[in-house]
Amino acid sequence: MVKSAWKKTSYLLLTLVMTTVLPFSAAASNSAASEKNKHLDLTVATIPDIQKALHTGQLTSQELIQYYLKRMDAYDQKGPKLNSIIYINPHAMEEAKKLDEERKQKKIRGPLHGIPIILKDNFDTADMPTTGAAQALKGSIPPDDAFLTKKLRDAGAIILAKSNLHELARSGTTVSSLAGQTLNPYDLTRTPGGSSGGTGAAIASHFAVAGMGTDTVNSVRSPSSANNLVGFRPTRGLLSRDGIIPAALTQDTAGPITNTVTDAAVMLDVLAGYDPADIETAWSVGHIPKTYTDSLKEDGLKGKRLGVLKTLFGSEAKHQEVNQVMEQAIEDLKKQGAEIIYLDVPELDVDKLASETDVQVYESKPLINNYLETLGEDAPVKNVAELLAAGVHPTIEQGLKDAQALENPMEMPEYKNRLVKRQENRDLVMKVMADQQLDALVYPHQKELVVKIGDSQTGRNGMLAAGTWFPALTVPGGFSTPTVTAPLGVPVGIEFLGRPWSEPTLFEIGYAYEQATKHRKMPHSTP
Repeated sequence: MVKSAWKKTSYLLLTLVMTTVLPFSAAASNSAASEKNKHLDLTVATIPDIQKALHTGQLTSQELIQYYLKRMDAYDQKGPKLNSIIYINPHAMEEAKKLDEERKQKKIRGPLHGIPIILKDNFDTADMPTTGAAQALKGSIPPDDAFLTKKLRDAGAIILAKSNLHELARSGTTVSSLAGQTLNPYDLTRTPGGSSGGTGAAIASHFAVAGMGTDTVNSVRSPSSANNLVGFRPTRGLLSRDGIIPAALTQDTAGPITNTVTDAAVMLDVLAGYDPADIETAWSVGHIPKTYTDSLKEDGLKGKRLGVLKTLFGSEAKHQEVNQVMEQAIEDLKKQGAEIIYLDVPELDVDKLASETDVQVYESKPLINNYLETLGEDAPVKNVAELLAAGVHPTIEQGLKDAQALENPMEMPEYKNRLVKRQENRDLVMKVMADQQLDALVYPHQKELVVKIGDSQTGRNGMLAAGTWFPALTVPGGFSTPTVTAPLGVPVGIEFLGRPWSEPTLFEIGYAYEQATKHRKMPHSTP
């Protein structure tokens, strides 16, 4: 078991590692790099680009790890002090060396061979702590990897670090009792969204090639919107939830957080599939294409019918910055050949959806208790009662107390009524899309900009996907007006929602929009 000073120790190990490998710094990648590296800009390179460089010997995985470790060292606890990383894998360089040797022997594990990935710290890792960013779980190491952790490793990925999250993935501003507040690299006065905000801030700042988050209501797509990234919430059952600290399994899913739609498609190729330990994934059989990358078409918007869901746009002054970005985004969609249909469906107001269908309070206690049991005798706490007694961040305390107070919550009539209402909403969305012959719905992921630190995030539209189990892809839509604290402006994400198992269609739409607009830019605070 890792001792209490494990975070400090991991940074010490980082410093030691950085003195023993060939230099490949952020600056070197752009200016004074060696001849073999000078043409590869890792700030814009996709996973296939990096794999090509690795295959040709232009780059090694060890150099790649070194590059990202140096960026973490410069920006996470120094410089802007983003505070996005909880734990750094002390064996990352050793793993990279092994993968480099395998590559020389033409033993390629998969599409992520030698690629550094950051995991939100609610994915089980048998060789590193998994804490949910809770002080009460500090140093807790699960008995085995989460199913998706194993899939990533089997595909050759290196789990470089574990990232901060809003404690136990229960809210949207990424603050926790274990690691504190993570900052948004585009505006250091704002949050990075949440709950997967640590992954969002880290990937936006190029601390790894790609990352993983979880999404119970908004939590993959919120930090993607707030950090100018691509976030994907898949159809329920496409990705396993086994070995992930749960919030509400009715709504929980994992999803990639990446710089590009290409990388999201590559990640989904690795992650999707049946897991006998998660019965919901049985529904994915027959719905997974040979590769999602076949859908990456620059003309993917041509002929698509997109329904702009006006219900999910705000009308107050605080919403106008987002609305302006969305107006331009809609024009860009039209220019790429999409047909736009404006819709007003009051029944799909997200506040209404949340109040009628969110089941977190009913599922939290039994699911968290069950997860803690899987940790065995070494579990720092055994149940929600002990978790509360040990202390949690004030932003999630009342919610856990409400959950703890319920006896047999999943047998309560209100819980069952909410499950019925969810099905009614699924039918409604399917009817709207069928009546209008739509390929996808379109709306801003957040009606208003990501909030200042200390405020609660309102106006998020993630419940539409979370409450219906439909897939949703969030991509960079542009920026608000630049300010002193946000020199580029604050990122705004545009979201596309499709029918169940329509991931290929969403990738067609998202990729075509991304290639036509190219809104992805590096944060000013992490050059």
